[in-house]
Amino acid sequence: MSHAQSGDAERARAEPGSARWEPTNEIAERTRKEGARGGTTGSPALVVYLVCEPETPDLAEAAVEGGADIVELGIPFSDPLAEGPTIRLASERALARGMRTARCLECIADVRGRVDVPLVPMTYAAILEAYGYERFVVDSRAAGATSAIVVDLPVEDHPEVPRIQLVAPTSTEERIAACAAATDGWLYLVSVTGTTGARETVSPALAGLVERTRALTDLPLYAGFGISTPEHAAAVAELADGVVVGSRAIQVAEDGPAALRDYVRGLREAIDRVAAPS
Repeated sequence: MSHAQSGDAERARAEPGSARWEPTNEIAERTRKEGARGGTTGSPALVVYLVCEPETPDLAEAAVEGGADIVELGIPFSDPLAEGPTIRLASERALARGMRTARCLECIADVRGRVDVPLVPMTYAAILEAYGYERFVVDSRAAGATSAIVVDLPVEDHPEVPRIQLVAPTSTEERIAACAAATDGWLYLVSVTGTTGARETVSPALAGLVERTRALTDLPLYAGFGISTPEHAAAVAELADGVVVGSRAIQVAEDGPAALRDYVRGLREAIDRVAAPS
């Protein structure tokens, strides 16, 4: 294949359209192979969320060293309806430091240069509306992103944006089925009805949501919202294929990469103990 033909093929795969997005690199392929079975260790996946800031590449590298299988990278928004105080404050701080969409994509590219795990930008529809939906797909993939999460974009809207869909305890069976049919790789189970943030215990609604969702799809189910301790992570790993930790990771990250690495390592060890044969 000539260089020109190769370039045309890459653009064709990256160009959004009516068909499902085709992965353009081995990172995305691995999400669909290893990620579908859980984490790279064979136990449930560990997903760590960080907001895009100047320090984020160092923090993301530390999270992966601690055992994160996937890193979510928040593109900050001025009115993050789903976020609790920790992520809201981090987003406000990032915006005050000039972290608009283009700089966040530069941040993602920097992270991609340091780690080889899947990277998932997480943001809101207003960001994509301003930046351009198709432009965001192309530019985020060029930066090294594997997929995306758009918190408030209904499953029916903008199918040209391949993304991980979210379902909640209030979701109907019809809605869960629609999200499963449209999602990009795995389903994100929102374990609580409310905003993100550390909580004392794992939501009692999660078990029922997992049961209802498993009856409708064989896709991997990753659960988040309110998970902050190794004990929480282990409890969620008993139910789901992946554990997503956000607010507490951001709090720990304020103490630097070493603190985040140790925190993530504690989560990883707790999850691995659940998966270890008795």
